[in-house]
Amino acid sequence: MPLYHKLGNIPPKRHTQFRKPDGSLYSEQLFGTIGFDGMYTNSYHEQRPTQVKEIKKQYNLAPKIAKANHIQSYRFRGFEVTPENDYLESRKTVLTNSDCSIILAAPKQSTKDYFYKNTDADELIFVHKGSGKLRTHLGNLDFKYGDYLLVPRGIIYKMDFDTEDNRLFIVESRRPIYTPKRYRNWFGQLLEHAPYCERDLRRPEELETHNETGDFLIKVKKQDDIFEMVYASHPFDVVGYDGYNYPYAFSIHDFEPITGRIHQPPPVHQTFETDAFVVCSFVPRLYDYHPLSIPAPYNHSNIDSDEVLYYVDGDFMSRNDVDAGHISLHPAGIPHGPHPGAAERSIGKTKTDELAVMVDTFKPLQITEEALKIADEDYFKSWL
Repeated sequence: MPLYHKLGNIPPKRHTQFRKPDGSLYSEQLFGTIGFDGMYTNSYHEQRPTQVKEIKKQYNLAPKIAKANHIQSYRFRGFEVTPENDYLESRKTVLTNSDCSIILAAPKQSTKDYFYKNTDADELIFVHKGSGKLRTHLGNLDFKYGDYLLVPRGIIYKMDFDTEDNRLFIVESRRPIYTPKRYRNWFGQLLEHAPYCERDLRRPEELETHNETGDFLIKVKKQDDIFEMVYASHPFDVVGYDGYNYPYAFSIHDFEPITGRIHQPPPVHQTFETDAFVVCSFVPRLYDYHPLSIPAPYNHSNIDSDEVLYYVDGDFMSRNDVDAGHISLHPAGIPHGPHPGAAERSIGKTKTDELAVMVDTFKPLQITEEALKIADEDYFKSWL
């Protein structure tokens, strides 16, 4: 996250005495990434954040792989994932590799009896349906339809939902998620040609500070296991922090599309990047304006990456028979392109209202048993 942020009360100098009104010390914590070489935040706590009373249970969440190696294009009907009350239980991994996992979730209730922390992965949570508040130990963020919530690994959080009708598309990344480096200057500032700027990134502005002791359950994910850890103090006890490592939100509706006279390649839609995959946003935009342009994308070969497209809203002009919540998987090694008739249909069109999220991975994705429950096995024949 290339933006310095400060919230709450902090001392003038880090690693120095910072005392409470009663004269005792606040407890300082360095919350950093990539050892001491990545982005970090210094936070100050009412209680020591190290007080573990009990580790109650350990259980495994590793997805069950149905197809480890394949070359078949798939469509998955995401809205067929059954809603569940509990946030963690509602998360169903549909595609995975050693770098990332793609998860669908339809939680009905807010996170109530526990806090959650993912120690393995940054989480990019796209809100397809629902609204509410992401509550974290570094502050809160309101969310609604179309929001990306970027939760760095190690953040302790809860999800509060306004209603029971919620649909989330989640990417777990074992690599840090950044803004694309070609959009940034050498100071880290987003450049003029970037499709969004710092004004569009929403930082936490509400800091919950609890000073309670007792039994506080944090479900911690590590190497696909959940550890139920009981802490002696409320994890939301931060009185202030500053730095670069914190959760933030970005709305897909604030992505400004890059267009041209002829069809632009997918990188113009790029929104986030890692060294293992990229995330793109397809948003309403004007079509190509060359007099002989074909707005539909050309056929292209997925030689080096798997392409996952999550359909959010609107009419996706290059596809036949896709609805909101559908996911297409076009695996590496074979070409794909517009469905029959799509190129002809697109000629003369001036704009599109499509909305979609794309994830391109540089390692092949494995298909899980959860994915096959909602799979269209005949999708690969849809180009005939």
